[in-house]
Amino acid sequence: MKRLLITGGAGFIGSNFIRHILNKYADYRVVNLDKLTYCGNPDNLKDVEGNNRYSFVKGDIADAELVDKLVKDCDAVINFAAETHVDRSIKDPMSFVRTNVFGTYTLLEAARKFRAGLFLQISTDEVYGSIVKGKFTEGDPLEPNSPYSATKASGDLLARSYYVTYKLPVMITRSSNNFGPYQYPEKVIPLFVTNLIEGKKVPVYADGKNVRDWLFVIDNCEAIDAVLHNGKAGEIYNIGGGHEITNLELTRTILRKAGKGEDSIQFVEDRPGHDKRYALDIGKIRALGWKPRHDFSSALELTVEWYRDNEAWWRKLKA
Repeated sequence: MKRLLITGGAGFIGSNFIRHILNKYADYRVVNLDKLTYCGNPDNLKDVEGNNRYSFVKGDIADAELVDKLVKDCDAVINFAAETHVDRSIKDPMSFVRTNVFGTYTLLEAARKFRAGLFLQISTDEVYGSIVKGKFTEGDPLEPNSPYSATKASGDLLARSYYVTYKLPVMITRSSNNFGPYQYPEKVIPLFVTNLIEGKKVPVYADGKNVRDWLFVIDNCEAIDAVLHNGKAGEIYNIGGGHEITNLELTRTILRKAGKGEDSIQFVEDRPGHDKRYALDIGKIRALGWKPRHDFSSALELTVEWYRDNEAWWRKLKA
């Protein structure tokens, strides 16, 4: 497995994963297919542009002709490409259906047609819905509560069907909330950090008691790598950071690291269908030899420092 087609590689997790692969495997080649929508940023991979083992193709995963050309020359397809922002999905569900469902179908069809060695679907814990107590396992039913999570669940089910029906070697990863460098500043951690740098308030939904499990993006990349090389076809792997906190606790932690007080908090009206709590059982991925290397506090500190040191990267995006 030396030729990887990575879709959505100009995005947050995808760009970090491409950098991880190129740094770790000296004989791997990566083709990055990305449409460069608002959150697909060529600046995310400026440091690897000159690498002769990396190539970029601007295009849409729903473009069957283009996808066919790329898939037939690759050993594995890793699908990061997705519309991901819940608030945007509430306002414009159709774009999420097109990319997350039809785009995934287009990739799966090409992988089936050209007998790709592996298809790895990158998904989210949000497909399970909300859980009051305990943790979701990979066998739990999918109960998505937003257009975003519903379209990701649809893509997962399509991928599973291609394994069962066509014997396409498919695997799926579902991770908890990622954070780290190169995350588009509409997401909560980079939004809050950059707002505070700009002297603005940070918006917290409702009472801030919604609970999320936070996973440093580098740890997620290492977990995806473990699944890519050691996972079993037809299986799903939950990836979690093991650090559950409420949104309000997260906000207060960011405020402390930014040297700001709670007068910087602005409570806002809750969004529709807001899941109360996510939590993942990660025993299955641990059995592959993976566990998160970064504790939450130090990883958050690294993240805050990255946004402080890279204002030129995010200021033009927020503008």
